[in-house]
Amino acid sequence: MKLITTGERRYALLLAATDSEYIKRVYGGYFNVFVAAFGEEGERWDLFRVVDGEFPDMSELYKYDGFVISGSPHDAYGNDHWVLKLCFILQTLDAMQKKVLGICFGHQILCRSLGGKVGKACSGWDIGLRKVKIVKDLSVPSFVEELDEVPSSLSIIECHQDEVFEVPMGADVIAFSDKTRVEMFAIGQHILGIQGHPEYTKDILYNLIDRLLDNNSIQREFAENAKFGLEIAEPDRKCWEKICRNFLKRTHHFSFS
Repeated sequence: MKLITTGERRYALLLAATDSEYIKRVYGGYFNVFVAAFGEEGERWDLFRVVDGEFPDMSELYKYDGFVISGSPHDAYGNDHWVLKLCFILQTLDAMQKKVLGICFGHQILCRSLGGKVGKACSGWDIGLRKVKIVKDLSVPSFVEELDEVPSSLSIIECHQDEVFEVPMGADVIAFSDKTRVEMFAIGQHILGIQGHPEYTKDILYNLIDRLLDNNSIQREFAENAKFGLEIAEPDRKCWEKICRNFLKRTHHFSFS
């Protein structure tokens, strides 16, 4: 477990990936990337490396104001022991009405845990910058509505080959893209899943593309096209960070109506 500032509000990062050498050298670990994106002064953030079997104690869950689940190279539909344990923890947090934000793998494992369906995307990898569209016929949730202007679309960095096929019962799909049908979903006041990476900077994805290329997970032409897309446009990081912070930090309920 790793802590930063102590304070009244307390959050936990459930890290489902191992820090790459690049992330350790440049950022000191993924923990720092997430806290920089979603944390604020005076908060306490704890790190649990769930991918290594490190979980918060069940008797301590009530002490947290919110949880963030990171991305991962592992499958959200797999049956590794730590994946199944994470599913149980997420079901418990849902029953407790604790705020849980899932990013990429986190988005998918939230869906699976709560009764939805996930799997390998039929259209293959999505890597690079993707424009996601806010669903028009849905009342915009207040954590989006609190932006200065509610956008019709937002650009986000993506890196995944799995996706949500079907959201859990009671969930609302908030955003979609030409590539992925469920880019963002929410359940009630307390669950939010985002397929893209609001916490990623361009350099993190550049390095990840190089590593995927080196281990033959993607083809060179695909990698070059993804990098080119990053060079000519920018993700809406500030908007995404505000959406995530609004979701995690709001003390009163938001609604879709």
